[in-house]
Amino acid sequence: MDSGTHLVMGLGLAGLASIDPVVASDQTVYAAILIGTVIGSEAPDFDGILRIKSNAVYIRNHRGASHSVPAIAIWTVLITLLIQALFGFRIPWLHLGGWVLLAVSVHVFTDLFNTYGTQAARPFTEKWISWNIIHIFDPFIFGAHVLAILLWALRLADPRTVFPILYAVLIVYYIWRTAAHRSLRRRLPVLDADYRKGESYILIPTVSLYDWNVVKSQPDGTFLIGDYRRGKLRWVDRVRCSDHPAVEKSRSDASIRAFLYFTSFACAEVREHTWGYEVRWSDVRYRHRKQYPFVGVLLMDKDYLTLGSYVGWLSDDRLQKRLRMNTY
Repeated sequence: MDSGTHLVMGLGLAGLASIDPVVASDQTVYAAILIGTVIGSEAPDFDGILRIKSNAVYIRNHRGASHSVPAIAIWTVLITLLIQALFGFRIPWLHLGGWVLLAVSVHVFTDLFNTYGTQAARPFTEKWISWNIIHIFDPFIFGAHVLAILLWALRLADPRTVFPILYAVLIVYYIWRTAAHRSLRRRLPVLDADYRKGESYILIPTVSLYDWNVVKSQPDGTFLIGDYRRGKLRWVDRVRCSDHPAVEKSRSDASIRAFLYFTSFACAEVREHTWGYEVRWSDVRYRHRKQYPFVGVLLMDKDYLTLGSYVGWLSDDRLQKRLRMNTY
């Protein structure tokens, strides 16, 4: 989820903590739990600091080890120790640690439902797990939290009632979205008049409850990009991957390796110039205004020696400016 949603989830879990008698009976403990759930809800994304090193390093590692099984335990211990030190080690360990653990776990678990995904199963596997069920910003999830927090802050309702109801509703919401995703995915071959054996689909959530983006992978490496709107499937673009020798050469570049490590839906395009080649890898899951803004681009001379590279999110115009800066 986005940082704003993780923030309101941290506040929401602090509200839910009011059902814990030890927390509800002591304002100091309640303050510690509030700090713990807010920090815990954001902690796995602290790997954003890797941007300082490079975009490629950030993309390769974001939502990786920081969202893993060991990391959940590490974040919990570190945050609990920090808050205990802040409050003079006077907060009940079990209650503080338990609520921090819940906050960190909810962060990692909800990220699994997005298209970006996580490596939550590390160290057992480095596979990226992305269930493609909930958009990275879901208005219903965010809005429901904001409403519950306002009712709590304005003392219009008892948090011991509001927040259990909030999370019961969200559990039902996640189940419904999961069922809707699975149902539509099963029906796609029937809805697609051009379906051929060997083709596969992924559904990508949008901010709308009923609209989805669709990517169809064909056996020859071609991708069809489309959407499902108002009960109808349509295709809006076809992306054919290049087999130019420069594509294979680009795979040995560290930046491109980082990009390909993250996504299984990358397609390469080669543009020849007087000075060499521009190999542009695009993640076809992300289409915006007829462009694919999540890219890994490598510039090479005629001898396939690297001139410059860029990995990240950019518009086409901004990408060209960045590449010119790297080249000259």
